[in-house]
Amino acid sequence: MPPEESLSVIGQDGHDSSSKPTRGDAESAVRTLIRWAGDDPDREGLIDTPSRVVRAYEEFFRGYKVRAKELLERTFEEVDGYDEMVLLRDIRVESHCEHHMVPIIGRAHIAYLPKHRVVGISKLARVVDAYANRLQIQEKMTSQVANLIDEVLQPKGTAVVIEAAHQCMTTRGVHKPGVSMVTSRMLGAFRDDVATRREFLAMIGNPVSQISTFA
Repeated sequence: MPPEESLSVIGQDGHDSSSKPTRGDAESAVRTLIRWAGDDPDREGLIDTPSRVVRAYEEFFRGYKVRAKELLERTFEEVDGYDEMVLLRDIRVESHCEHHMVPIIGRAHIAYLPKHRVVGISKLARVVDAYANRLQIQEKMTSQVANLIDEVLQPKGTAVVIEAAHQCMTTRGVHKPGVSMVTSRMLGAFRDDVATRREFLAMIGNPVSQISTFA
């Protein structure tokens, strides 16, 4: 079983989940960070902050509890011969940079060319969430989404493009607001057939028109 599909037993870092810190440990860590930043975690405005932060982290990183592959297990074969592109675009992406633990906000576009079966479109969005709701780098997240769809649905081709702004460079470090990062993963017909790739890029507004090769 691949590591990302067994997160309820083994964490993504390979550590046994039985060693997971308690909620109290997590809240204590937040209190330590507040003190390190120079404030008093016992003052009125901060007294409940550790518990709020821990609840927020449970939401931000809920993807660790999701078996992404299971989201695509129910498929449909009664499509009356439909074999043209299926595209879901402008899927909201909310993730966190694994280097600084600050938000990555953007959108994803997913397309595939069905071979034998299709999947409910909401499941494609859920796959994005399953990987986005973990500590991430955009390049890896793009590949994870594309590879899983390609593995489970076995289509003629799969394409994923993610456009996102990274607060690790917009609110800290080089402080460059307005900058977005674009990553793509093209498999099968989208990699091999120029016309198919162009059709996909045109349908999503061509955010990677200047990219001539794809990971």
